[in-house]
Amino acid sequence: MSTRSVVPFGPQHPVLPEPIHLDLVLEDEKVVEAVPSIGFIHRGLEKLVEKKDFNEYTYVAERICGICSYMHGMAYCEAVEHIMNVEIPERAKYLRTIWCEMSRIHSHLLWLGLLADAFGFESLFYQSWRMREKMLDMIEASTGGRVIFSVNKIGGQLKDMPKDMLNDFVKQIDGMEVELRELTKTFLGDYAVESRLRNVGFLTAQQAHDLGSVGPFMRASGIALDMRKTGYAAYPNIDFEIITSTVGDSYARTDVRIREIFQSMDIIRQAVAKIPDGEIATPVKGFPQAGEYFMRVEQPRGEAVYYVKANGTKFLDRVRVRTPTFANIPALLETLKGCQFADVPILVLTIDPCISCTER
Repeated sequence: MSTRSVVPFGPQHPVLPEPIHLDLVLEDEKVVEAVPSIGFIHRGLEKLVEKKDFNEYTYVAERICGICSYMHGMAYCEAVEHIMNVEIPERAKYLRTIWCEMSRIHSHLLWLGLLADAFGFESLFYQSWRMREKMLDMIEASTGGRVIFSVNKIGGQLKDMPKDMLNDFVKQIDGMEVELRELTKTFLGDYAVESRLRNVGFLTAQQAHDLGSVGPFMRASGIALDMRKTGYAAYPNIDFEIITSTVGDSYARTDVRIREIFQSMDIIRQAVAKIPDGEIATPVKGFPQAGEYFMRVEQPRGEAVYYVKANGTKFLDRVRVRTPTFANIPALLETLKGCQFADVPILVLTIDPCISCTER
């Protein structure tokens, strides 16, 4: 007869980049149940609307998460812009799209490296992060920051990218694509990698739907839902298809994210080719009138929801954020049931967790 034991997993763990805490109920080496503990790094960022005015809060929103920082700031700005009925210039919309996709590339490459590290493939980890450094260099050249961009403002953007810079970025991305195709052969074709990812952590489309999962974690189970298709920034003018897989295991999640990197490279090329000349910001005067708005954006990890409520003063009544990791935790717990104890770190990583986002 098997005996049950409870093993605490995290918040500190050699494999985990994030301080997630799970109590794992084990029967021998098999996980029977996983119980999460949330709140380890709560920072109270949403309450800062009481002390930071609606313009200053842009920089607070960016610091909800480092890797997704640009899209946090952009989602907040777009929500306030809708409340204030501010239409940003077309060029600003394209700039937002380009920086969004640059963020997605560097986030997915970071995740690929962490995944490789989790199953012990150190050279693959270094190659992934070496490629990510190239994207971070481009982000630094265009914004002045490597992780926190600080180029969002209500009404548009604070910085522009000249034509020569954009064309240079496209050339660099073309070179990165060649390197990524070589890297993909190992991630998706190496026997050692496949043995750790295939048939591990199944999540059906019905489970993904019922448990409210989002992003690549959801799309790898066959649900074609991507907030970019709702039409914010310049995405209505960009031609792209939602990337999915019907397999629903850890290998499928890796495959979806890798294909999304190639897609982001193509979106940047399209945006650079179509970006119009003109202003990068619309002057904004006064305070947001009383009103509220829900903004939904597709971050690298999945859909993020911003609820902003204004009262006519410079201080907002409420900013509420639902982040993708928060949405994916219930489905993660489902994939952990029945897995082997040794596969837990990899399954946790397949949702690309960001506990800083989740707990704010």
